[in-house]
Amino acid sequence: MSRYLISIALLLLPFGDIAAATRDPGDYFFDQSLGNFSDELEMARDEGKKGVLIMFEMDECPFCHRMKTRVLNQVQVQDYFKQHFLIYTVDIEGDVEIADFRGNTMKEKDFAFKQFRVRATPVFGFFDLEGKMIARFTGATNDAQEFMWLGEFVVNDHYKTTNFSRYKREKRRTLRKVR
Repeated sequence: MSRYLISIALLLLPFGDIAAATRDPGDYFFDQSLGNFSDELEMARDEGKKGVLIMFEMDECPFCHRMKTRVLNQVQVQDYFKQHFLIYTVDIEGDVEIADFRGNTMKEKDFAFKQFRVRATPVFGFFDLEGKMIARFTGATNDAQEFMWLGEFVVNDHYKTTNFSRYKREKRRTLRKVR
């Protein structure tokens, strides 16, 4: 009997992330946008946040879906990012009128493409409290751990001295030494 239980446990090991606590990212990760990013910057300042995180996405994007169902739904990810950022989505094909960080009105798709040259999705844009993009990550991360490193990279100001690829390599190297 114990052999049977050990076999089942070994089979489940590669799927450890699936068993992690999850919540709907629409309710627990993203904030409701007021449609005015200059107001949202002010709110981020008032709440003592590091800045604003925008996920540029589009409907039918498989990588956006993957991020929402495998990474952004993780409780640990949600709690960490909500502590440090106000978080919004922008549809890169959207016709909804919004106001940018300076208060200029435009459609979501113009905000994404004309201001930030977003062509592929997802793109995670990190903005400081002045509305300046300080870090950008295009695509889906490999897993929740890599996304957490991305958050730490910005929160701890590593973006000022290195790029995320180098930061990530160093984190992996450190993990291997610990094991």
